Amino acid sequence: MKYRYLGRSGLLVSRLCLGTMTFGNKDWGCDLEGSRAIVKAFVEGGGNFIDTADAYSAGESERILAEILKDYRRDELVIATKGFFPQADAVTARGLSRKHIVEAAEASLKRLGTDYIDLYQFHGPDPFTPVEESLRAVDDLIRAGKVRYLGCSNWYGWQIARANGIAALKGYEPFVSAQHLYNLVRRDIERDVLPACAAEGVGMICWSPLAAGMLSGKYRGQNRPAEGTRHGHQASIVENRYWFDEALKLVDAVVAAADKLGKTPSQVALSWLFGDNRVTAAIIGARRVEQVAENLEAGEFDLPAEIRDELTALMPLKLGYPQEWTALNGTPSLDKGEAHPPHTVRMP
Repeated sequence: MKYRYLGRSGLLVSRLCLGTMTFGNKDWGCDLEGSRAIVKAFVEGGGNFIDTADAYSAGESERILAEILKDYRRDELVIATKGFFPQADAVTARGLSRKHIVEAAEASLKRLGTDYIDLYQFHGPDPFTPVEESLRAVDDLIRAGKVRYLGCSNWYGWQIARANGIAALKGYEPFVSAQHLYNLVRRDIERDVLPACAAEGVGMICWSPLAAGMLSGKYRGQNRPAEGTRHGHQASIVENRYWFDEALKLVDAVVAAADKLGKTPSQVALSWLFGDNRVTAAIIGARRVEQVAENLEAGEFDLPAEIRDELTALMPLKLGYPQEWTALNGTPSLDKGEAHPPHTVRMP
């Protein structure tokens, strides 16, 4: 397993992160013993980074993980969780207010059976709470020793930049990570979020790196999600997100590349992400140990650059304005130095 620093921090995490959304999920997940076997395979394969959230299976994911963590030394693992979604009927039991952040973090600590959370993440942006309030709440938790680092998930690039600017101004702990949807099929964050993260020293943690299993090739030959599968259970979400002609053709190309390299499609799709050093980790979820064992190989495997470029070019991402203006007019008119300075910003 290879390790990367989490953004502009000194924290080293495995470049594969174990996602626990399947833990305790009755429709397409696994029970305690299945979850225990998955964690065992992941840790024995060199993984040290595990991600959960209070919203996963109504807290059951955190409770199951707590039982499993008893088998390991806590200080050898990096445990991440998230807060934001409603936790009760009360109108205050949601969002990123100081009240909810503190209560949600305390509840997660209790469910996880741990004294501290390594990475606490805002699961989404709250348009109704001043970001200063949210940042200060977690800063207090960090100073109290209950949280080590702060991250976000599903935020806009400008929100990440603004939050870290405020943190620098106020002396609060900044975001060191962002967790966003990113894979070969959905590369939206390349327009704005990834450049913002790179500029702010925020490491990217990719969720759904296999397009919820589509890039594994297991849905090839289907025109729509079959009932009983994970995509079938989540059809209202995944059909618009992943099921279109260009994506299906891209999956065929990933399978062909895997055959050429003697790898699996999942290993190729995961390794594609690590060709970008702005990416810190990719979250792999599983309901069976065999899935973990297969994906763990991507923790060491680096996709040849030429194959990565070929796959990237198969479904070009239209960056749009202002990126197209910058590429045509802005940067070329300025680039007259003998070499680029070390503070050069990638756009995008």
